[in-house]
Formats: sequence, C-alpha cells, structure tokens
Amino acid sequence: MSVFLETERLVLRPFTDDDADRLFALDDDPEVMRFINGGKPASRETIRSRILPRLLHDHPCIGTRGYWAAEEKATGAFLGWFEFRPLDEHSADVVELGYRLNRAAWGKGYATEGSRALIAKGFTDFGVQRVTANTMAVNTRSRRVMEKSGLVFLRNFTGDWPEAIPGSEHGEVEYVLTRADWEQRR
Repeated sequence: MSVFLETERLVLRPFTDDDADRLFALDDDPEVMRFINGGKPASRETIRSRILPRLLHDHPCIGTRGYWAAEEKATGAFLGWFEFRPLDEHSADVVELGYRLNRAAWGKGYATEGSRALIAKGFTDFGVQRVTANTMAVNTRSRRVMEKSGLVFLRNFTGDWPEAIPGSEHGEVEYVLTRADWEQRR
C-alpha cells in the first residue's frame, strides 16, 4: 500500500478500484450524506462510473491525487476520505479541503487531524497559497472542523442546488486559510 500522509492516528493513501465497496457503504449511509444530497442512498453504478474516477484522478500541478482514503492507523479500518484538490487543474495556488467520514469516526477528532495535516503538507510541499472549504450553513459539525483546522469564515452564499434538500434554504458558507495566515500562527 502506498502511503500519501500519516498522522498520529491516520493513514491517508491513494484510492484504488478495490475501494468501490467501501465507498458504497460510506455513501449509502443517509446520515453521512445528509448535507450532500439529503441522505439519498448511493448506487454501486454511480460509485463505479462517477465517484471512483474522480477520486482516482491525478492533478498535474501537484503531481498527485486530490482525494485520499483515510484509514485508522492502529486497525487499518476504512474511515472515509479527505479532499485536498486544486480548484484549477494547472495551479496549486488554491485548493479545496473536504472530508467525508463514516459515522463510527465522528466526534473523535479524525477530520480535524487529517485536515490539519493536509493543510501543512499543502503549504510546505505543494506551494499552496490558499485553502478553501465550504458546507451548508446548517452543518455545524463540519463548520467546527474547519474552524479547528485553522480556517476562518469568509462568506455566506447561495449555491445552485439541482434539488433542494433540508437546510439548503439557509445557504452555504465558505471558510479560508491563506499561507501567510497559517505561517503567522505557527
């Protein structure tokens, strides 16, 4: 197994085709998907044809992927994934931070731990200048992870939801962290 990044409790590794069943289980949980699509169940076909190809994509500007499978270091258990993806395929200046963890991993600090490690790697190894993250305004747990990871609230905005889901009427929020602010806080 190729390891992209390790923390005290996590191993982040590239996805493989063999992760399809793990991704299906993650995206099939209505609570995990509550703020993504209103909790609709996933289909195996969607995982294989749309989700997995996106997770396997290499970004030339950083020379690696933008999504990583997260495993618990002590047990090897699949916890979910982290995103640290350039918004522009040809520039690492601005990356989007994201995470999706299974319910068993919630409330244990894994999302913050993985996010902080990715942010540090991005600023020190990839030349990232700005990290951005967004979620639904009502997703207080995800907002808290963003704050604990060092990002600060930038704005509220209204997304173009193809289908309204509970809470979408409150809009979305964007959080950011610049390299200069990160370096100043170290």
